Amino acid sequence: MARKKKKKADAGDVGGAWIVTYSDMVTLMLCFFVALFNPDEVDPVQLAAMVSAFNNTGLGASFGGNTLTVGKSADLGNSVMSLPSQDRGQSLGTALKRAVSLFQPEIRSNKVKVIHDERGVVISLASDAFFNPASARINIEETRDILLRLGTLLASGDVAGRKFRIEGHTDDIPVDPEGPWDSNWELSTQRSISVLNYLTGIGVEENRFQVAGFAGTMPISRNDTPEGRAYNRRVDVVILDEGHL
Repeated sequence: MARKKKKKADAGDVGGAWIVTYSDMVTLMLCFFVALFNPDEVDPVQLAAMVSAFNNTGLGASFGGNTLTVGKSADLGNSVMSLPSQDRGQSLGTALKRAVSLFQPEIRSNKVKVIHDERGVVISLASDAFFNPASARINIEETRDILLRLGTLLASGDVAGRKFRIEGHTDDIPVDPEGPWDSNWELSTQRSISVLNYLTGIGVEENRFQVAGFAGTMPISRNDTPEGRAYNRRVDVVILDEGHL
């Protein structure tokens, strides 16, 4: 009896198992680049430019794009991107990026903190690094370089035309009745004035400043631990947004 010949494998019959390996590789690459991503280095202006570039790639509809006809006002140059507030917003983003770059060593050592909130760009100076306990006299020898860099930022074109507010804060522990201060209100305010005097003394325009003392009424951490109280003792130098002039 004749044997049946085995059917030869179809050379063109390729399995789909390769797609699993390929998907794993793409996922690993994505995780690798996410791990490398540093949000401190993001330039808001460049990010907006990248997003707007998608308008010309066919992906514009996902981001709004040019799906509607440009109106007559835009033809006359009256568009959202041409408003003065747009330029000021971009300037504040540049100021934030420069502040993070200027104070990177102090940010790592917790002497300085830089954030952006509803007030504007906030540069927080840790009071324990700048002042002795219950004192409003700046430790100039230890902090001169930091304050000089801060003055350079405030006098730069990145924040041209903007106002600044210096806000003093303490923890919730009452002052010593035998000490030089009647309350934390006086201490926090005088620390703000000391920073103001130094910055104006190195050339920053005095009429651009506001000064405030909040005592322990605006904590950023709990006051039930020494570490939390240390975070609350601070002087915030705020580059004000337009809504907080």
